[in-house]
Amino acid sequence: MERLLRSMVGTLTMEFFCYHRDRPDSAALRDELGEAHWSYMDQYADELIARGPTLGPDGDTATGSVHIADLPDVASARAFAFEEPNYQAGVYRDVMLRRWRNELGRTMWDFPGGREGGNRYLVLGLGSGKGADLVPPPNRDDLIAYGPLLSDDGSAWLGTAVLVRAPDPETARAVLTQDQYADIEVHDWTFGGRR
Repeated sequence: MERLLRSMVGTLTMEFFCYHRDRPDSAALRDELGEAHWSYMDQYADELIARGPTLGPDGDTATGSVHIADLPDVASARAFAFEEPNYQAGVYRDVMLRRWRNELGRTMWDFPGGREGGNRYLVLGLGSGKGADLVPPPNRDDLIAYGPLLSDDGSAWLGTAVLVRAPDPETARAVLTQDQYADIEVHDWTFGGRR
């Protein structure tokens, strides 16, 4: 609702994609900080477009955390990413923080497929130069979130980030044009947030 009100009154914000990747053997520390993480994210409930952990091969162990948020500026995005309790305590080994553009115009909570059913993936196409896949594919039924990764000032394309429901990683990868990226990563992902 707040996002709708901001758009109606013309308040300018920017969307950001944040991917914290877990350090090896940090699961116990992550578990210990669970409530601190939830409480921190609760402060951003109105700004979040999507959130959730990436998962290891066992489908249970977190390997990272995705947060897509609508924030006032780059400084606010950096504060969001680096003041997060898991980051502060050393759970994460690195952070990818990029401007992003919400090409679907909705949040993950508006995804018609709901929270359950089917496999979910984070697909990261990393590149530079001329932008690729700037417009979502025509069949959007399985897209949860979709948009380009951009430089801080929004002028340079650095890749594409997609959250998608797909039967398998290969189908998820095929959402992006394979030969337009230096690398494409596919990670198991699930809807986040308090349950």
